[in-house]
Amino acid sequence: MDRPRAFQELFLQAASFRRASPSRSKQVFWALQDVDLDVKAGEAVGFVGPNGAGKSTLLKLASSILFPTSGKVYVRGRVAALLELGAGFHPDLTGRENIFLNSSIMGMGRAEVLRKLDAIVAFSELEGFIDLPVKHYSSGMYVRLAFSTLIHINPDLLLVDEVLAVGDAAFQKKCLDRIERLQQSGCTIVLVSHNLDSVRNACQRAVWLDQGRVKADGRTEDVVKQYIWHVYQKAAQLPTEQQDQRWGTRRVEIEKVCLLNGDGQQLQAFASGEPFAVEIHFRAASPVERPVFGLAIHRNDGLHITGPNTRFGGLEIPRAEGRGIVRYHVPALALLEGTYLVSTSCHDQQDTEMYDYHDQLYPFYVLPVARERYGMVTLNGEWSWAPQP
Repeated sequence: MDRPRAFQELFLQAASFRRASPSRSKQVFWALQDVDLDVKAGEAVGFVGPNGAGKSTLLKLASSILFPTSGKVYVRGRVAALLELGAGFHPDLTGRENIFLNSSIMGMGRAEVLRKLDAIVAFSELEGFIDLPVKHYSSGMYVRLAFSTLIHINPDLLLVDEVLAVGDAAFQKKCLDRIERLQQSGCTIVLVSHNLDSVRNACQRAVWLDQGRVKADGRTEDVVKQYIWHVYQKAAQLPTEQQDQRWGTRRVEIEKVCLLNGDGQQLQAFASGEPFAVEIHFRAASPVERPVFGLAIHRNDGLHITGPNTRFGGLEIPRAEGRGIVRYHVPALALLEGTYLVSTSCHDQQDTEMYDYHDQLYPFYVLPVARERYGMVTLNGEWSWAPQP
């Protein structure tokens, strides 16, 4: 039997032992299995994959919070880990006191903390709250204080889990910029995130974990594309049990959705400025008068970008009966690089009956372009210049 690592674990283990039936065999679940990875000093590596893939477990092994059942984990240098919201904080201590507490745990002396205290507080932007007990902090304030403290201890290895996503967009960007600077100074970065754009921006290498095993390991762009395509293929099967992502009376049923490039190829990655089309394949078992088909595009953080439909576009469909295809064609895709999700729908003319709605089931990725980088969309403008006459 594995040795319990904390009193709480010992208590739960004893409770589960009392409840267990003597005749029932213990089922073993491997959070990670056959994982053989080497992260070199100075690398920035992002781990992607679905919930339950083993990403957080891997970081806990690297930070010695957990120990492997079999195999070895070797870590060299000072480790700073931002893994769980509020981990390492004492709720009754102030933010200032928790900075001293966490820094001392990480091996910093009091004199060094005093020298860096103003910089830590300034980066966290919590000057007005630093002397309040952290039990009164919001989740975003927890993240600000924890991340700011960690980056100022000069770690050799920085481990960051999805907890960073709790912060607001401006602070996330600030953190990612600092992570890039740390990596440039020689710090090794290991980042776990469902935000693929963050992984792409911060990491040169990515590892895709699925069911505890490594599915892909390599250049970030290549691994992210493989992962997006895998997600796309799973979503395209449209399992009917996903009621939270699909609903409607099904009088008109959307059977398949295809994302196409200018050559009619079904892809999951597109470039800004190239043709883009969404094909909605439908079936109506009995005649339905004047159906309206629509779609929506969301950025992967949930921001709604656009929502065209056939009624707004002036396309009248007199009747849907049997199978058919509705196509939305974009001559030049205006989106800039990032990960996006397509929703599709079909409803009646009055928008009172939803026949079929697929909520953000079709992901795609827009490749980076050389001439524009920031924002969501391109205006396709042209620059010009002339000297003052």
